[in-house]
Amino acid sequence: MRRSFAGASPAVDEAAPGPASSAPASSAPEELRTEFPFSLPRGFVDSAGRVHRNGVMRLATARDELLPLHDDRVRENPAYLTVVLLARVITRLGDLGEVHAGVIERMFAADLAFLQDMYRRINVEGTTRARVVCPSCHHEMTVDLAGGRLGES
Repeated sequence: MRRSFAGASPAVDEAAPGPASSAPASSAPEELRTEFPFSLPRGFVDSAGRVHRNGVMRLATARDELLPLHDDRVRENPAYLTVVLLARVITRLGDLGEVHAGVIERMFAADLAFLQDMYRRINVEGTTRARVVCPSCHHEMTVDLAGGRLGES
C-alpha cells in the first residue's frame, strides 16, 4: 500500500501505463562532475619555498558543511568555517601530501578569495564558468574561473 503525504500528489501505481518519456531512448544520461581542477592566482608557498598552484576541489557534501559546525575553532570564530570547509573539499594542491586547515590558513588572501568563490560557484551554481566583459573593448565572453593555460577559457 502506498501512502500519500498531506499536500503531496497521490501515489501513482508504477505498473499503470503513463505518458511516454519526452527524452529520446538513445540519449545517454548526463554524467555528474564531482571534481574541478583549479590554478591559484598566486600559489601556496610551502616551508621549503616551493609554490603550489594547481589543485583539485571536489563537490561538498552535507557532512562537509555540518561537521565544521562542531569544530571548536569554528565555534570560537565563525569566520574559521571557511578554512575548515576548504580543507575538507580540496583534495589536491601541487605536490603537498595533505591539504589541512594549516595550509589554508597560510594562503595568500587572493588565493583564499579565489577558492571561496570557486566553492560557491561549483556547489551553488554548479559551474566554474562566468560571463565577463572586457573593460577596454566591452566584448562579452565566458571564462572558466578554475583556470587553465593562457588563451583557454
